[in-house]
Amino acid sequence: MSTINVAQECGCFKRSPLENNKQFENKDDALIEAMSMHKHMNEKFCGKHSFELSENGDDFVIAMKAPAAAQPTAGGCCGGGHCS
Repeated sequence: MSTINVAQECGCFKRSPLENNKQFENKDDALIEAMSMHKHMNEKFCGKHSFELSENGDDFVIAMKAPAAAQPTAGGCCGGGHCS
């Protein structure tokens, strides 16, 4: 038995027809569905965050990705080393 777990249900997930903790008889079917859900969530949801898919034994987890750290800028410099 394999399960697909969505770690954090955002508003878009709650409004979607997707199911959390969906169980499958075999891992291959779970993987196909997890990949489909992951793609749908990244392409069709609002875009405020993105999602990553990971495997945990026979189960799959879809979690929100941590936002990328913003690159600090100083005085309008792009950081390429040619502004000084």
